[in-house]
Amino acid sequence: MLLEVEDLHVEFRTRDGVARVLNGVSYHVSAGETLAVLGESGSGKSVTAQAIMGILDTPPAFVTRGSVRFHGEELLSASADRRRAVRASGVAMIFQDALSALNPVFTVGFQIEEQLRVRRGMSRADARARAVELLDLVRIPLARQRVRDYPHQFSGGMRQRAMIAMSLALDPEVLIADEPTTALDVTVQAQIMDLLAEIQRERQMGLILITHDLGVVAEVADRIVVMYAGRIVEHADAVSLFRSPGHPYTSALMRSLPRLDSKGTALETIRGLPPSLLRIPPGCPFHPRCSRAEDICASHVPSAVRLGFGRTSACHFAEEVVGGPRG
Repeated sequence: MLLEVEDLHVEFRTRDGVARVLNGVSYHVSAGETLAVLGESGSGKSVTAQAIMGILDTPPAFVTRGSVRFHGEELLSASADRRRAVRASGVAMIFQDALSALNPVFTVGFQIEEQLRVRRGMSRADARARAVELLDLVRIPLARQRVRDYPHQFSGGMRQRAMIAMSLALDPEVLIADEPTTALDVTVQAQIMDLLAEIQRERQMGLILITHDLGVVAEVADRIVVMYAGRIVEHADAVSLFRSPGHPYTSALMRSLPRLDSKGTALETIRGLPPSLLRIPPGCPFHPRCSRAEDICASHVPSAVRLGFGRTSACHFAEEVVGGPRG
C-alpha cells in the first residue's frame, strides 16, 4: 500500500460544542489505483484529506485517534519537517477552489518554480524551464508565455490545470484531488478528468478522488468509499457498488441520479438533511432519513458487514439491501 488511513478520528472544538467530524475512517490506496471518496457536503471527505496532508488548523481541529501511514511510515506523529518533506514529494493535493489556492500576487510560473528551487535546488532558469514543461503537460496553450501570467488571467479550467501542474511538480506518488471539477462546465470537467487519468496511467500514481458526482466516479474509480456524517458507510469496487449498492444511503444517492429511461418523471431526492456534527443522532446516523430504518437503527451503531470480495457496508440489514432490487 502506498497510503493507509486507519481508524481516523477528528473533532472540531468550537464555542457551540465539539463537532465529531471524523469517526473511525479507514481506507487505503495503492500505486496506479483510483479510490473515489463519495458523499454529500459535510460528510468528512475533505477533512480526511486535510488530516492526511497535515494541514488542519489546530485549534479548532484535533486528531484524537488513528493512523496515517505512507509506505508504512506513521505521519501523524512525525515532525513538522518530515510532514513537509512527505507533502513535497510523496503526497500532493489539488484543492477544490483553484482561485483561492493560488496566490494572486505571484505569477503562476513563480508558484510552480518556487517549490522546485526550494525542494530540488534548481536554478531559476532550470525551474522556469520545468514550469513551462509542466504547464505544457497539462495542456495549457502557449505555456512559455502563460507562465508569466497571474491566476486572475486564467479561466477557471486553466487555473485548475495550473493547480494540477503545481501538484505534479515534485513527482508525487499519491495525488489527492478534492472536487477538481467544481464550478467547471461539463466539457471542461471531462477534459480535467481525462487529463488526470492520463497522467495517472503514465506515472502509476495512487489517486484519491474526492467528489459528490456519481457520474465522474463511474468513469474513473477502481474502488469507492461512501461517507456519511464522518463515517464510512460503504466500501466496494466500482462495478459492484453501481450494480448493487450495499447501503441504503448509497441506494438513495443512486436514485437521485437523472436517468435517460425516466424522462418526464420527477427526480427523486433524499428526504431531510445530513445531521449536525455537533449532534449526531444515536445509532446509525442515517436512520432519520432512511426508508428501511427499524428500531435497532435508532439505538445501535451498525458495524461494517463484510459482503465478500472486499466489500463492506455499515448497515444492520446490509445483506438484504444488496439482495434487494437496485435503487
